[in-house]
Amino acid sequence: MSLDPASIEKLCELARLEVSPSELADVSLKLSRIVALVDELQAVDTAGIEPLAHPLRQPQRLRVDRVTEQDERDRYQANAGKVARGLYLVPKVIE
Repeated sequence: MSLDPASIEKLCELARLEVSPSELADVSLKLSRIVALVDELQAVDTAGIEPLAHPLRQPQRLRVDRVTEQDERDRYQANAGKVARGLYLVPKVIE
């Protein structure tokens, strides 16, 4: 499927991309190839195939949940203008 220049310009506008007229032909070709690939993928019969969360049937290895650094919040907040109960206080900017 080939995309016409008007469609390309509309897509670029929606994506907030600026494409010069000299780049339009190259962008059109690349986007047409992407659309063709998506069409090819959609043509594959996936009836009866269960979706996978991960292609390998292995449990995810997780690291041990333990403290690896010291709590230095007080030292970090020592040079703050205003602090209350461990939170940085800032001037109100929204009514």
